[in-house]
Amino acid sequence: MNWCIIIPIIVGLLCALLGYLLGRLFRSSSEENNNDGELLELRNKITRLKADLEACRESKLSLKGALDACEKSKLGLASDLSLAREANTNIGSGNANLGMAASFAGNDSGDNEVSLPFDAAAAKVAYGKKIKQDDLKIVEGIGPKIEGLFNNFDIKTWKALSEASQEKCQEVLNSGGERYRIHNPGTWPEQAKLAYEGKWKELVKWQDELDGGKA
Repeated sequence: MNWCIIIPIIVGLLCALLGYLLGRLFRSSSEENNNDGELLELRNKITRLKADLEACRESKLSLKGALDACEKSKLGLASDLSLAREANTNIGSGNANLGMAASFAGNDSGDNEVSLPFDAAAAKVAYGKKIKQDDLKIVEGIGPKIEGLFNNFDIKTWKALSEASQEKCQEVLNSGGERYRIHNPGTWPEQAKLAYEGKWKELVKWQDELDGGKA
């Protein structure tokens, strides 16, 4: 036998076999490492999914709490609205009753007068000067002295003067003596009524046609 040839062949075969075995071993180890890496990655994904699921559960609980609070607030607002409506109804009824009571009181007693709103701006436009409410001197024929006489008889407003009879007006004038008795109060109640009702243009036009309060 030629061992010089056989021995290298045997050595080559052994090296090839050893290389094959080492390659299989390294491949197995690499595959195992790859499998371990994939398994670790899957475990990390599962962990993240669990965390996301837990966060979703907490968010759901938080939203449920907020929804419950909104429902309670809604019920509270509905209750407050109902109470406010009832209170408004009661106030409206109370005001109506007060208005009726005031109306009855005004009808029963001459002392309780309900005056119409006084439009000072309209009066100023009509007369070209500022007009004071219930100033009896706005009546053509009435001056400060005669106004004082009417005040002595508790006639201090346009409404009160408009409701006074001519006989009453003459009685007031007579109380001042001969100097005032000669005045004619025939148009004074009607003038006062126009002033009380705020009919300033009509009053001014009529007064332009009067002479000392006489038509």
